[in-house]
Amino acid sequence: MRLKRSVALAIGVSVGISAVVGAAPDAGGPTPAARYLDGSDGADWPGYGRSFGEQHYSPLTQIDRTTVARLKLASFYDLDQINSATQPIAVDGVVYFGAGFSIVHAVDARTGKLLWRYDPRAAAKSGPALRIGWGSRGIAWWNGKIYTGTHDGRLIALDAKTGKPLWTAQTFDPAEPWYISGAPRIFDGKVVVGFGSDIGKVRGYVTAYDAETGKQAWRFYTVPGNPAVDTDETTKMAAKSWAGEWWKYGGGGAVWNAMSYDPELGLLYLGTGNGWPWNRKVRSAGKGDNLFLSSIVAVDAKSGAYRWHYQIDPGDSWDYNSAMDIELAELTIAGKPHKVLMTAPKNGHLYVIDRETGKFISAGPYEKVSWGSVDPVTGQP
Repeated sequence: MRLKRSVALAIGVSVGISAVVGAAPDAGGPTPAARYLDGSDGADWPGYGRSFGEQHYSPLTQIDRTTVARLKLASFYDLDQINSATQPIAVDGVVYFGAGFSIVHAVDARTGKLLWRYDPRAAAKSGPALRIGWGSRGIAWWNGKIYTGTHDGRLIALDAKTGKPLWTAQTFDPAEPWYISGAPRIFDGKVVVGFGSDIGKVRGYVTAYDAETGKQAWRFYTVPGNPAVDTDETTKMAAKSWAGEWWKYGGGGAVWNAMSYDPELGLLYLGTGNGWPWNRKVRSAGKGDNLFLSSIVAVDAKSGAYRWHYQIDPGDSWDYNSAMDIELAELTIAGKPHKVLMTAPKNGHLYVIDRETGKFISAGPYEKVSWGSVDPVTGQP
């Protein structure tokens, strides 16, 4: 027997909600970038974290502590797929979401009526990645298009009105046991996607594509390759933190989830995963910090060039990784405003980092931590 799950759209009739779920399409609406700005009116939720800064916050005020009790079920839509936990997006009165094996749905936010459904047939193509991949964390909207990743490594652009495929980019060799489960991120006409891997040789990277054509714009590798072949300055710098012949294992460092973007600084922030193999004794002769594993890395959003990094767990052998969400904010510290990023990785601490420079500001446990602590001056374990 197949299990069905439902997406429920709750509307507070007595509250009179008109934004996000009730907004009607507007051909003369805001530009794509304006919908992602932290200061936008909240009428849309176009990407995974709503804004470029990934704050996961809506400024809408119709629903609050005094009105939430009046919410009632207005409509629902049944899902036939497993792994249906996801982050929906909402643009111009339509709710879009990926579910199951990279299947995208478009639903009228008022009625719950299915407008279109797109199945990329990832279940038939993914092989081992189908078993180890985790559903679809989210999709993205930009300029009338929906962008989704698949378990077999495709990045697909769909027409937001019809669900018709517009272009497809193969982001990695589909024969590899890798998968895309994280949401693509989009800015300034580029769509960026990473991937995940739980088994086998892997070298992490993210790739930026032209949002209109699917042409590759740049690629950034999160761990160095063979130093005899990869000779750019960033690779040389990172390679000094490794030992042995790590490149034969790949090294790890997949960006399977966390990214955020600062349009003023022109920086894209990446949260990198653990090493491969997990044990540093195997992958790097037990030596070195192994950059850029378990790190926050800032790259130039236009070119993909390295700008700075902050490594949270040097030489990570415990799968702590740093791929949890990255949120941008402006905080007043010692009486002065600071542009910061915040992240709470699996090592149990919440980190605050200067997002202009990568300088550590503070860290503290968000749960009981038994493995150790973070030095309040250096930010190192």
